[in-house]
Amino acid sequence: MSFFEEYFEFRKYNTDVRTEVLAGLTTFMTMAYIIFVNPAILSDAIGKEAIPSLVTATALSAGVATIIMGLYAKKPFALAPGMGLNAYFAYSVVLGMGYPWQVALAAVFVEGIIFIILSVTKFRTLVIDAIPVSQKYAIGAGIGLFLTLIGMKNAGIVVGSEATLVTLGVENFAKPEFWVAMLGLVIAAGLMVRRIPGALLIAIIVATIVAVAVGVAPPPKSLFALPTLEHTLFKMDLAGLINFGAFGIVFAFFMVDFFDTLGTVAGLSAKAGFMREDGSIPDSEKILLTDAIGTTFGAVLGTSTVTTYIESAAGIEEGGRTGLTALVVGILFLIIGLFVSPIAAIIPAAATAPALILVGFLMLTVVRDIDFDDLTEALPAFIALVTIPYTFSIAHGIGAGFISYAVLKLIAGRGREVHWLLYILAIVFAIYFLYEGGLITF
Repeated sequence: MSFFEEYFEFRKYNTDVRTEVLAGLTTFMTMAYIIFVNPAILSDAIGKEAIPSLVTATALSAGVATIIMGLYAKKPFALAPGMGLNAYFAYSVVLGMGYPWQVALAAVFVEGIIFIILSVTKFRTLVIDAIPVSQKYAIGAGIGLFLTLIGMKNAGIVVGSEATLVTLGVENFAKPEFWVAMLGLVIAAGLMVRRIPGALLIAIIVATIVAVAVGVAPPPKSLFALPTLEHTLFKMDLAGLINFGAFGIVFAFFMVDFFDTLGTVAGLSAKAGFMREDGSIPDSEKILLTDAIGTTFGAVLGTSTVTTYIESAAGIEEGGRTGLTALVVGILFLIIGLFVSPIAAIIPAAATAPALILVGFLMLTVVRDIDFDDLTEALPAFIALVTIPYTFSIAHGIGAGFISYAVLKLIAGRGREVHWLLYILAIVFAIYFLYEGGLITF
């Protein structure tokens, strides 16, 4: 028996090296788009000159975190900077609220530390039990709509309107950027319905080639370059985090990261056959700790929150059941992702917009798990879901969801169903909203 077979317990999971390697290749293909999309989003807040560093930070954080998942937790789950959280970082915290990006990085770093502490203590269970399942699903779906709105804006499908707030961007129909985005959207959606791995990545590459051909994007100066972290390494401004009093940002990052990870891990574990009859997941503490370490390490490198990716399901579908699958994914991120910054630097927003739109669709599918027959669950879920995209803020959506959940349960005479910690969180958010509205001061 080889080292791989013994270490990763191939007999237990009825697998082999070939199956695990192919599964790793499949997972990498389905999520490699993040190498290009994450820098594109974060550079809107940090600056286009930071793209080479952001590509390195994205690939290095994804590669190292996924390798840790494979060797330590021994699960076929891959990690990378999370979609939705990167948009919240760039468009809500930095561009929307006006915080310096270094302060936002510090918030991600502190959130990761908190996640690490919770992952090794019993307080983790308390937090898990406090948040209703319906709210977890609603937050994920709301982030999906948030991403879709950003993608549609970047594609030129929707534009601002004084009369109707947003409207169809008919004036963009004559622009080549619009048709580059439409081409990418058709290719990505078409490959998805044909269940071809790497649909989003292939669409981004084809759309970028067309964009270069029609003059929307300049040709790359080279295909490969040495990795760099010049613009982002150790740029967290922890002192600024205190001075700005941005602890609500830390809380928002943590809430989304923690519960997105729990939901993703639960879904992947069920798909892979890991979940026990009582719903528990073997080695869950190792999985969560790996995720938390990835977030902290990613912030040091200069990227937003690193989290477990639902795209890992593609590798599981191919038979991946052990950490060798994750190990392959991590190595591919390091080999390929670290050297493609010249390509990433010329990819236009029109080429990445389809990925944002369709990732939003994938995240929205969890609404089917919300109990719409129970209005005390469904209405707060609806409020959280729509508040996120309509206010362009994940934090506002979480707060609105928690407050409405507590209030409607009390009105229905079912206040005992609400965990005491959620009442505290609802009060904290209510004070936060009143403070933001200028109705109270400190």
